[in-house]
Amino acid sequence: MPMVSLLPGAPVLDLGSVDLARSGYVREEWLISGRARSWVTSGRPTPDGRWTARPAEEADYRTRLVVVRPLDPAAASGTVLLEWLNVSGGLDVPTDWFYVHRHLLRSGATWVGVSAQRAGISGGGLKEGRHLTVADPDRYHSLSHPGDAYAYDIFSQAAASLRAGDQGPLAGVPVSTVLAVGESQSAIYLTTYANAIDPHDRLVDGFLLHGRGARGAWVDGTLWDARRLVTENLGRLAALSGHRIREDVRVPVITVQSETDVALLGSALARQPDSDRFRLWEIAGAAHFDTYGLRAGRVDDGSLTPQDLHEELRPTTDPRGYRAPRPVNSGPQQHYVLQAAVDHLRRWATGGAPPPEAARLSRPSVPVGLARDEWGVARGGVRTPWVDVPAAVLSGLGQPVAGFGILFGTTKALPPQVLARRYPGGRRDFEKQFDAATDRAVGAGFLLAEDAEEISALGRCGWPTGDRS
Repeated sequence: MPMVSLLPGAPVLDLGSVDLARSGYVREEWLISGRARSWVTSGRPTPDGRWTARPAEEADYRTRLVVVRPLDPAAASGTVLLEWLNVSGGLDVPTDWFYVHRHLLRSGATWVGVSAQRAGISGGGLKEGRHLTVADPDRYHSLSHPGDAYAYDIFSQAAASLRAGDQGPLAGVPVSTVLAVGESQSAIYLTTYANAIDPHDRLVDGFLLHGRGARGAWVDGTLWDARRLVTENLGRLAALSGHRIREDVRVPVITVQSETDVALLGSALARQPDSDRFRLWEIAGAAHFDTYGLRAGRVDDGSLTPQDLHEELRPTTDPRGYRAPRPVNSGPQQHYVLQAAVDHLRRWATGGAPPPEAARLSRPSVPVGLARDEWGVARGGVRTPWVDVPAAVLSGLGQPVAGFGILFGTTKALPPQVLARRYPGGRRDFEKQFDAATDRAVGAGFLLAEDAEEISALGRCGWPTGDRS
């Protein structure tokens, strides 16, 4: 069992401006340290995900956990989301916190972010950023990470510490269900964790993989190595396949993907049928990251009016400093669908009904892009009112830019003549159809009933303000 100790003061982690105290929550930071194992596999990683791993070398580590929990333990539901913090920008980012915190705070869930990778502590990842020892060297001078080969076991030890009762960071807080979550690079590592590490460690009750690519990371901690990829796949037809979740996965897994993930990051190569332990949701009209995750999720604490939330969601070409030639995806559907996914996963992991199955996004006859309707909206996938009753075309594709901006998708307003054709009755026709589409998505299980009123009100804000007909 790792050693844990409370680190007084405010942690370096941007959780936005959400007023946690108003929701009856408290934020804490804990140091966690011990000896971590690395892992090795037998043979090459196969597309079916049935990988055999065994422990290898050990090394000392010292990292941190950020805990957001109910101040009153009696108010805690027992559900804990353990997020593998994303380090693609060179610092720890709680990506899924921004998307699902509304649901966590209203349901009594606990959220824990773990600095599992070295880049978040001391740099050396995809790009340099304000990692912890740069952001606050005095506070974090004692942290030490031996490398991402040990990240999987560090994550396991973090999960174990949450169940340690009076000896852990959640002492006195009920813990019945621990769900592992992560977005983008974090989901890529958790794909490998589910396939290779979880069969040994058995410490979490379910996985939410959000925005993963075609493959998992290597068990030795390597995220990407083109030369190694070619070498491993020489003479193997399955080189064109991604990494699926193993059919005999121990606990439920739900993978939630955007158009960007399917068509640009190659996750279509890892598609697999739904099963009694697996669900795949591909969200039509969603981007890998959008204005909700980049901006609105940082201020959305449940107190905003629909109009105020709509203002935070407005299309922009400069979301948090990432300039893009075209307005980025401004749809909030990924936020609402992810909240439904968390709720389903919690129920599924505790023996309840599985989440609904979803159609896959439709692909065209050529192996590029997605099939779209006459308005330009993607066909298939998880449907929400923002794509079934559009006032603008939301896409996960279409940014002609290098770097992270290519992941933000696009928003293209429908011109007045198209709106007139699509909604002959004008604004009232649009609102009636939007409400009906919301009801369908709630009935199908892809949106939560408690979000329906807000979604309908937010939809009304999407009608062009210059047209009051």
